[in-house]
Amino acid sequence: MSTTLTSSRPVESRVRFTHGPGFWVIAAAFLITMAFSTVPTPLYAIYQRRDGFPTYLITIIFAAYAVGVMVSLYLAGHVSDWLGRRRVALLAVLAEAVAAAIFLIWPDVAGLLIARFISGIGVGVLTATATAHLSELRKIARPAEDPSRSALISSMVNLGGLAFGPLVGGILAQYVGSPLERPYEIFLVLLLLSAIGIAMVPETVERMEERPAYRPQRVALPSAARPLFFASAIGAFAAFSIFGLFTSLAPTFLAGVLHQPSRILAGVVTFAVFIAGAGSQVVFVRMERRNQLRLGLVFMSVGLIGIAVGGLIPSLALFVIGGVIAGAGVGLVFRGAVATAASLADAGSRGEVLAALFLIAYAGLALPVLAIGLGIALLPAATALLIFSVLIFILVNAAVPRMLKH
Repeated sequence: MSTTLTSSRPVESRVRFTHGPGFWVIAAAFLITMAFSTVPTPLYAIYQRRDGFPTYLITIIFAAYAVGVMVSLYLAGHVSDWLGRRRVALLAVLAEAVAAAIFLIWPDVAGLLIARFISGIGVGVLTATATAHLSELRKIARPAEDPSRSALISSMVNLGGLAFGPLVGGILAQYVGSPLERPYEIFLVLLLLSAIGIAMVPETVERMEERPAYRPQRVALPSAARPLFFASAIGAFAAFSIFGLFTSLAPTFLAGVLHQPSRILAGVVTFAVFIAGAGSQVVFVRMERRNQLRLGLVFMSVGLIGIAVGGLIPSLALFVIGGVIAGAGVGLVFRGAVATAASLADAGSRGEVLAALFLIAYAGLALPVLAIGLGIALLPAATALLIFSVLIFILVNAAVPRMLKH
């Protein structure tokens, strides 16, 4: 199977955007989609208070999203390599619009589970597709530019979107009426506008006359490169587990352990963690990749200690500062993992390899959070948070040094 980048094709003659503006259209759609995926974070407590369900059900609702991401990455994250980036990205964003509509018309627990699962499906497909599409659009628009710049923008858009979702949700929940409706109405409009924009972006993959037989995701790498890939994937797993904590249970810890029930605070804390991840990539962009990984390891380790101690004391300041420091480390480790995985693949399998990396990363978003949710049902919340922090600390300190050996 092979795919090629193409700068001009007859079939694209009706496209209104060239590759340069098309890059930013895809980036905007990617950011909006990722923001929509985290906008429910500060709203979970409102749902819980309204319906009276236990805390572990929040983790199940959140896990439905992560499972959707993993299912789509496994089944469809790589199909843009032969179906085309634009078509797959368009379908992914439309799936998000469907999820937004379900949030509005079916706000019960069953509807939340289905909406989050569909949202996960769309995010899983778009994450690998948009990352590859952005790289290819930029390469055509600016062939002399360092490819790492495109990777930086893609990663910043990913993390920046995840950051703004909780902030928008928290502000709307605090200051606007109908907090369980207005965020989804706004994002439904934005997603539909994004779909229109994507439809006018150039394609970068030469579609094959004969499509290959469909198969689920696999890692198409030489055997010698697989240890480095899996080390990167484990690092991404550990990094995303921290994000999973702050996009699912942070409001619960703030309200219960730290006695801070403010909706906007829940959104601001999650925003701060994610924006630290995006910001660290900008601040240290000129740093050599290996040094970025070393610094990311230090930040994640110190931050996890702060999160755990902040929950035990308890101390709001220590919990938040620890989260922000850990978030900065996540940004560096995650960027290093994506760049490393992408460098291992050729153009024809880049989408597939990135899909595999994100599949493992999103498992980190779901599995540890489910475990901590069950732990809260059996243990004091601060103890469950401590166990979580210790396990992720061990995991990241095992993964990053292996990445540095290669």
